[in-house]
Amino acid sequence: MPAQVRLGIIGIGNQGSTYARRLVKENWVPEIRLTAIADINPERIAWAREAVSPDITYFDDAMAMLDSGLIDACVVAIPHYDHPKYVIACLRRGIHVLCEKPAGVYTAQVREMNEEAEKHPDVVYAMMFNQRTNCVYRKMREMIRSGKYGRVRRANWLITNWYRSQYYYDSGDWRATWSGEGGGVLLNQCPHQLDLWQWILGMPKRVHSFMHYGLWHDVEVEDDVTTYMEYEDGHTGVFITSTGDPHGSNRFEVQMDGAQLICENDKLFVAELSQLEQDWTKTNKQPFGSVPAREMEVETDGLNPQHQGVFEAFAGAILRGEPLVAGGEEGIHGLTLSNAMHLSAFLGQPVEIPFDEKRYYDELMKRVAHSHRKTPAKAVFANTEGTY
Repeated sequence: MPAQVRLGIIGIGNQGSTYARRLVKENWVPEIRLTAIADINPERIAWAREAVSPDITYFDDAMAMLDSGLIDACVVAIPHYDHPKYVIACLRRGIHVLCEKPAGVYTAQVREMNEEAEKHPDVVYAMMFNQRTNCVYRKMREMIRSGKYGRVRRANWLITNWYRSQYYYDSGDWRATWSGEGGGVLLNQCPHQLDLWQWILGMPKRVHSFMHYGLWHDVEVEDDVTTYMEYEDGHTGVFITSTGDPHGSNRFEVQMDGAQLICENDKLFVAELSQLEQDWTKTNKQPFGSVPAREMEVETDGLNPQHQGVFEAFAGAILRGEPLVAGGEEGIHGLTLSNAMHLSAFLGQPVEIPFDEKRYYDELMKRVAHSHRKTPAKAVFANTEGTY
């Protein structure tokens, strides 16, 4: 077994550039050695030769890199529509693959990707869901799923600290277009939160979503979303997100029978009820009484390795069969939520999950048919370190 995984990166844009720099300049993950980069933009390759390393092999065609014999594993970090194409190409060549979020634009193409992965069980297939490494979300999931506090009654996530200026949207001609990106805040900024929502709370049975397209920016796609969700057991959820709030919030609340959890500012708090509400209410004799509660900050392990943790687990899975942070097959779940939300807004009505994937695709393609790329557009690349 080799001591290092030879890695290739497809796409040296914002995220791919960050990975390349840190893997080479900082020896970020000692068990991974970056050996190749592919990008169709000669300016990005020229930049990488100087900023990353002249000793890496560069390709202007991703398939040529995959066929070069220079890599054992690959990161797919290109615009969303092409994620499944290159993941499938890796799988068929026996190349371990780590896919950036989202897994794709629509669930039908991701389902095809997952079906291909099933044919290659010896190939490690992973998703870049780095927020699953965050101790507060891991602890929330543990506390909710333990059953200690009874069932979930209500969940609310206000996630509006995504502010993006017009300059951001103008930094690439594919951004914020139906044909280039396939959606807006749900598909670009929120895949991590949608993944966490279903990872922590499970999948709802119905969503009713309200969206504004280009409310705060000159864009085609949604930049302001409010979604109401219903679950089989009767509990509900509300998910609110926007890229238009210049000073937004990130507050995730979950009310259970026996506790309330609040995650905010990278801390987790619990209001632990003295007993389950349904038991307390049977004996309460005060008209305006409320269940006594003990409020405290929840202790976690404090670990939050983010992207580095995902890469370390990816290498460990390849070299020693260790568990991934998130398997590639899990990418379809959060995308199911965003597709259902989009379909609900497109149709102006609630949508059941599972939904009609062909109808969603047809509705999306109607918008793609009238989509316009920004012209002229000068691509601008930014350092993504410290972001989600």
